[in-house]
Amino acid sequence: MKFCVVGAGAWGTAFAVHLARLGRPVTLVPRRAEQAAALLAARENREYLPSIALPPALGVTADLAAALAPATVVLLACPSQALRETTARVQAARGAAAPLRLIVSLAKGLEVGSHLRPTQVIAAVQPEVPVGAITGPTNAGEVARGLPAVMVLGAARGSEALIAEIQTAISGPTLRVYTSDDLAGLEYGGCLKNIYAIAAGCAAGLGLGDNANAALLTRALAEMVRVGVALGARPETFYGLSGFGDLVATCHGAWSRNREFGQRIGEGQKAAELIAHRKTVVEGYRTTESFHGLCVERGIEAPILREMHEILFGGKAPAAALNALMTRELKRE
Repeated sequence: MKFCVVGAGAWGTAFAVHLARLGRPVTLVPRRAEQAAALLAARENREYLPSIALPPALGVTADLAAALAPATVVLLACPSQALRETTARVQAARGAAAPLRLIVSLAKGLEVGSHLRPTQVIAAVQPEVPVGAITGPTNAGEVARGLPAVMVLGAARGSEALIAEIQTAISGPTLRVYTSDDLAGLEYGGCLKNIYAIAAGCAAGLGLGDNANAALLTRALAEMVRVGVALGARPETFYGLSGFGDLVATCHGAWSRNREFGQRIGEGQKAAELIAHRKTVVEGYRTTESFHGLCVERGIEAPILREMHEILFGGKAPAAALNALMTRELKRE
């Protein structure tokens, strides 16, 4: 089984490093030729994952067609808003005789406008190839360094044999992989947790304390379940790695871009200005926009999400959003 990782940001690089460390044939494909040249010269991704040596067996090339030719599994490690364009590039570059068996999304965000999950975007562009997603509480630097982590690999029902084969291929002493056929639940959990991580950052920026943090995490999980089930996911999925596990990691990890972004907003900075000057992507920003539109369209009650949308896109002060949440109509838990 040969792997091709398209996208050489922190997470794409980390996953490629993990696969190479397991001895799997894997090629990492940066978008830019100059980035590929820099990786080959330094054997390190100094731009997105510094201080991590690329294993000698890890191939790096900007030639997407050459990387795809032998690939049986392609992992798309790009921002969710670039997923449609990236999938189209893969479709154009792969030959008709390529042995491709599965395209796996590493993205965690809904497409703005269509409100589609990552695998739905991929399937819309390449309907002839099975799709899956891998998600869970994983910091790229820790995975690249070989610290223990656990994830979930999901695909639609009917792909059990293929998914089990890939599960075996990507699991090892430092990364344990479970499987699930609730693809909607896995992806919605991975998307929603980024929104609540921004909220957790806002709470930290406001200095609200441990009581507020615990309350936010608890009510965020309840909201995740409510929103996810209304959209067709299974409730139990949100109590697993892709839901609660990823929520805890992203809301509390100092490495979390979404949490750090929210903390700066809580400290008084403006969301639009922060986004305009960032090099790395904050997935929760556009995902908040997309999920808010989806909830309004479907009539789904999501007060935390609604207030985060007001903060990020309506200019509402975080303290005012907190007051709105605390003074809502009282009810049973």
